[in-house]
Amino acid sequence: MRVVNRLASLLLAVILLGGGLLLAAEAAAVALDLPSLLIDRASWFNTLTSTTVGDPIIFAIAIAVGVVGLLILLTQLRPWTPQRLEVPLADGWHLHRRSVEKRLAGAADRVPGVRDARARVRRHGSSWSSRIRAVGDPATRPQVERAIRQELDRLAAPPAARLDIQLARQRRTT
Repeated sequence: MRVVNRLASLLLAVILLGGGLLLAAEAAAVALDLPSLLIDRASWFNTLTSTTVGDPIIFAIAIAVGVVGLLILLTQLRPWTPQRLEVPLADGWHLHRRSVEKRLAGAADRVPGVRDARARVRRHGSSWSSRIRAVGDPATRPQVERAIRQELDRLAAPPAARLDIQLARQRRTT
């Protein structure tokens, strides 16, 4: 979402800069009693003074702007997945969430009999929660949990990190 915000900010800045420069040039032309540069002042003034809020075009534009504004508000209020995870044991240090997920999945895959592990890490205040899904015998769950806990200790994860491990048996295809 950071890229979208930056692109939208850049587009808005360019539009505002262009409009401001055009307005300054038109104001200078009016002050110097010169003909307008791009805008026909007479038709522009007549349009502005004769248009009401009840006109269908103005009403449609107002609705469209309102809907776009609500969509932007909703996307900004949505809780996005954090890109970085704070390491409370090392003041000021952060880890990239995807890197942590890859390391946890790799730790689970190294357990004999476990494969295709996927990890999801979320931040809850100062602690993390991890969900590991893999294909393997459910009896290997203690070994997987031990491997994940060791990896979390290596990463200096918060000690109260929640861990959810789901092991599914491989489906037989015949």
